[in-house]
Amino acid sequence: MNHAQSQPEWSADELRRAIKSAGVALWTWIVDDDTFVMDAKAYELWDIAVETELTFEHLSAKVHPADRDRVRAAFVATRAIDGPFEIDFRILTNTSDVRWISARGEGNEGDAATKKMTGIFLDVTGRKQAEEGNELLAGEMSHRVKNLLALASGLTNITSRTAATKEEMVQQLTERLAALGRAHELVRPLPQGQGSAALLGDLITVLLAPYNDVGAFAGRIRVAVPRMGLGEKAATNLALAIHELATNSLKYGALSDDAGLLDVSGSLVEDCVEIIWNEQGGIRNERPETTEGYGSKLLHRTISGQFGGSISHDWVEGGVVVTLRLKESRLSA
Repeated sequence: MNHAQSQPEWSADELRRAIKSAGVALWTWIVDDDTFVMDAKAYELWDIAVETELTFEHLSAKVHPADRDRVRAAFVATRAIDGPFEIDFRILTNTSDVRWISARGEGNEGDAATKKMTGIFLDVTGRKQAEEGNELLAGEMSHRVKNLLALASGLTNITSRTAATKEEMVQQLTERLAALGRAHELVRPLPQGQGSAALLGDLITVLLAPYNDVGAFAGRIRVAVPRMGLGEKAATNLALAIHELATNSLKYGALSDDAGLLDVSGSLVEDCVEIIWNEQGGIRNERPETTEGYGSKLLHRTISGQFGGSISHDWVEGGVVVTLRLKESRLSA
């Protein structure tokens, strides 16, 4: 059986329905007088009134400025070439929205004497946006990995200079990298206007969770801060700062005693977020002899450099109160 001979003849009506269902727009460009003829779907796609008489130059004016020269060069080049062509480009609608168009056609319809081109337009905006999204995601993942590797390298170098033994270095470095890992797990898209990574309260709660089920009773750590989102960079840097505070507390403060209490509260003060780290209990309740260790330097450098803020300690009876002031604008970065 000859399958080629059994193929049905498509009627004009069937072809029209197929074209309509596929979202295909038809066009013809008559080169001699620059006339551009389109069907109703093409006018809709280009956001042009149907009664408008078009030339190629008129239509190219709606092409995105960044693509205009490329589109003109591609169309002009096909005048002298028979055969199919395809080009994707952006256009600007009357509402200034950007729409991606794919123009596909046949140069001279195989006959140079006709001096006309005919083809179709397709709206490929969805596909292009998906491609751009994938490219952005790949770039973002590469950026995050590079940042984490650089940060891990810096922590390794600094920890190696401050640790007395290799065992102490392993413990300190492992704890700091683990804190970064817990913060990184929280990085995810949030609703519009709430930042691009973790919520402030979630970040602090997750970082302090390992210490909350140790001691005479659970729930000795309380976190009550404003609901606000953090950007990826802010989440990573704040995770390091919270980890250093928790490490100090575990060594000397409230977290070093089974009955110790830690209250972390926050409020908005002018253009800053003020976080109060209030410890009650611990093996040392007085001001330490030195505050020039790596942890203190890291805290001050992070709070002042990354968040444009300040940190202060107030050793009170029975504990210590640490006040962090962070620029609200820096938290979304």
